[in-house]
Amino acid sequence: MILGTRKLSTFGAAPVQTRRSLMMKLRMNQQSTEHNASKSNHQSSLDECQKVMRTDHTGGWEICWEQGLTPWDLGQPTPVISHLCAMGALPNGRVLVPGCGSGYDVVQMACSERYVVGLDISDNAIQKARELSSSSPNMRYFTFLKEDFFSWRPKELFDLIFDYTFFCAIEPVMRLAWGQQIQRLLKPNGELITLMFPMDDRIGGPPYKVSVSDYEDVLHPLGFKAVLIKDNELAIPPRKGREMIGRWKRSLAQASL
Repeated sequence: MILGTRKLSTFGAAPVQTRRSLMMKLRMNQQSTEHNASKSNHQSSLDECQKVMRTDHTGGWEICWEQGLTPWDLGQPTPVISHLCAMGALPNGRVLVPGCGSGYDVVQMACSERYVVGLDISDNAIQKARELSSSSPNMRYFTFLKEDFFSWRPKELFDLIFDYTFFCAIEPVMRLAWGQQIQRLLKPNGELITLMFPMDDRIGGPPYKVSVSDYEDVLHPLGFKAVLIKDNELAIPPRKGREMIGRWKRSLAQASL
């Protein structure tokens, strides 16, 4: 009886293990297929966006938002921003997010200690940001404005400026103007946080490839020094290894000029 039971259990277990193995393989194949499809859709959206921008760089961003060609949009707050908020590691005061897009980071940072301004050149982007945040419990601590970052002259300066997928979106010849406007808008003791992406060997853009030295070449002559530069360990999976975080402050000597 005991031997028979052992035989039955031995031979009966094999099909169960086989089914489990097959189910696991099917799930893995499905996940791989979904990942490849998502990657393909992202690349297709990026290619279409670049075509639009090559045709009309001035109004291209508006067209991209109209057509839903927004491969840079994470659909959620940037993970490292959520982490810094949770850790209490962001300056309080007035905050600016240029090229805010759908505004997830604006809403995430906004609180009674921080008033956040989201800026974008696209009407459609601003409308979407306002719609997505319309029921936010902290909506009195942020606003969205349709403005050109480079020509905008607010009445008040900022304690913090957060740049992610903005520096890389503008044409490289505009980077010096970007730095000059950052300097103009930031308080003397303010901080600039940059998520530096994409750090790869791509040709053309947007997004245009960046490096730490690209930021240093612009910011150092303006008196900014990095207090932190490190890999962004909280980057979303497709951007891991191609993204770094930089935290910059102006030197006291330069800020007093």
